[in-house]
Amino acid sequence: MNGWHGRILKINLTDQTITRGEVDSETAKNFLGGRGWAIKYLYEGMDPKADPLSPENMLIFATGPLTGTPAPTGNRYMVVTKSPLTGAISNSNSGGDFPTWMKRTGYDMFIFTGKAAEPVYLWINEDQVEIRPAAHLWGQDVPQTTDALLAETDPKAKVACIGPAGENLALMAAIMNDKHRAAARSGVGAVMGSKNLKAVVVQGRKKPPMHNSDEMTRFSVEIAKEVGADMKAGSSLREYGTAYVPQVTNELGILPTRNFQSGQFEGVDTIDGYTLTEKYLIRPKPCYRCPIACGRLTEVADGSKYDGKGEGPEYESISSLGSACGIDDLAAVTKANYICNELGMDTITAGMTVAAAMDLYESGYIPESDIGQPLRFGDADALIAMLKKMAYREGFGDALAEGSFRLAEKYGHPELAVTARKMEFPGYDPRGAQGMGLLYATASVGASHMAGDLAYAEVFGVPTKIDPLTTEGKPALIKRFGDAFVNIDATGLCVFLAMRYVFDPDINLWPTRLTRLMNLTTGADYTPESVLQAGERVFNLERMFLIEAGFTGKDDTLPPRMLNEPLPSGPAKGHVVRLDDMLPEFYREQGWDENGIPTPEKLAELGLSEIVQ
Repeated sequence: MNGWHGRILKINLTDQTITRGEVDSETAKNFLGGRGWAIKYLYEGMDPKADPLSPENMLIFATGPLTGTPAPTGNRYMVVTKSPLTGAISNSNSGGDFPTWMKRTGYDMFIFTGKAAEPVYLWINEDQVEIRPAAHLWGQDVPQTTDALLAETDPKAKVACIGPAGENLALMAAIMNDKHRAAARSGVGAVMGSKNLKAVVVQGRKKPPMHNSDEMTRFSVEIAKEVGADMKAGSSLREYGTAYVPQVTNELGILPTRNFQSGQFEGVDTIDGYTLTEKYLIRPKPCYRCPIACGRLTEVADGSKYDGKGEGPEYESISSLGSACGIDDLAAVTKANYICNELGMDTITAGMTVAAAMDLYESGYIPESDIGQPLRFGDADALIAMLKKMAYREGFGDALAEGSFRLAEKYGHPELAVTARKMEFPGYDPRGAQGMGLLYATASVGASHMAGDLAYAEVFGVPTKIDPLTTEGKPALIKRFGDAFVNIDATGLCVFLAMRYVFDPDINLWPTRLTRLMNLTTGADYTPESVLQAGERVFNLERMFLIEAGFTGKDDTLPPRMLNEPLPSGPAKGHVVRLDDMLPEFYREQGWDENGIPTPEKLAELGLSEIVQ
């Protein structure tokens, strides 16, 4: 094979056995890699009805064919499993350095099954694969664990691990790599913790051959030069990271504010990227071989009660830990972000769960005696205290660790949890971006912008600006964006590069350059049509996993706040999400029946009939 190693490492943690498998060329081509390979193995390898925190669940780390290649931002990996937060599938994505080092072990994918009797970690140095004891690491945070494992293995290795949140099965637990990067959403860290797997440590120098190495390098340099020129010309991503976005969403009236009570935050000027750059930025921090460098290495200086050093916060962290909680102190938001990274938690679900708790408390639904202190919007110290309790399931933190839906349900008001499939909304209020509402309702993973982020077009005008308040044409666009995001996740690229430089700059997201990168790497003779069809194939198999897990079309919905409570201010004032206007057309665009189930004809068209029995 070219591009792919075609090799899988299978680790049964129950009986401590390690086996090696191979991927046939047809599967490799038709499912691309990464997210695509992972759903095929997950679907075929486990019962979709299994308890996500049981040994029967599978945990899959998967790279793509462009991971570890000269392709700019070709340094992503996926964590795929059944989510304990949602009961649906999980597709968590991360960058940093770890993905390339993982690919260099000589394997494209690691599949974990079972549960170790005691805490363990996996050490892989090419053909050296060992399951080692990790009891001495249990209870340590992410930086401590990382440093200890590098000392035990190889200082040049890379580490992906869980922190206390994952050990304690908090449903927003993340898998952290390179200390600060996160495969975060939907509780993948809790699945890792349920298996008593503390960490995965990788090292190696194996690179799969490329079909046309010289031309692949030349073409990658061409793309990188384009990106570099744009960055030098003053890219907001380079200058401010994603933290520039609060100003954009606030102006449009879609910045999550006080648990989505509104879409505009009066304190936005104090928590944006300009303030972060002026007060706390040390320097931009790129992932491996990334010409964009959107990451932020930051520090809140000694002397502040919120002192610390680390990466971030990104936009999603600012919106969930900041405006959604009514907090306008960027030092506190940055400290909260550091805590989530160190303890291993998804900042979106963690922040939005505290926001929901604040809403419940201020509405009189949670007594102060249950919490142990007041919990009002704007109380930064309370936010930080709740995050720590959440990770360790201490006191009220035990209820917080279940996520906002279960928390609100426990206190009799599930309508105050702003979730889809029980997963918390990211930083775009869909009442003012109708396509995002359809995406949140129908995405395989639940409310995730990274399942097909139409905010690119509705908010940022990439590749073409469209009216965020119209529903017209949105079902077709969400289908195309969803298939394209599968392509990005499966091949191993970053969405920031792909959306601007790899897909053709029109609303159809035609993957001409992505197809060329894939063909130069794999020699598999892809066409733009076959690349997009591969994305559709993966999306439909994910849908079948959901159906067999017990989901129906009735679960393709949004919380009452989105459907019944109009935005109170801003350009989208008076709007709710008009989901009923879009959902039937979306099903038709997908080739699904009126209940949201892929038809036999659609499955046959995609070559899934033999897989889906």
